[in-house]
Amino acid sequence: DMYEYENRLKTFTKWPFIENCKCTPENMAKAGFVHCPNANEPDVAKCFFCLIELEGWEPNDDPWEEHTKHHKCGFLSLTKPFDDLTMEEY
Repeated sequence: DMYEYENRLKTFTKWPFIENCKCTPENMAKAGFVHCPNANEPDVAKCFFCLIELEGWEPNDDPWEEHTKHHKCGFLSLTKPFDDLTMEEY
């Protein structure tokens, strides 16, 4: 279930940007992304919520900024972590 941060994080085992950058696996997963690479695009990430796919990541790309820049997503407007939402807030 990709609603959970830990499950999203597990998809980034082969993510090319690990440290000394803004788009670490942790930051990508917190911003709602899952890693879904293919043969031609090893850095494709997709938002589990709005399903937008972004690729061509660079080390200094901020996942939150890139997500906001490319799509209006309900996940980004949450005021607290997804796991802490009540049924009414969801």
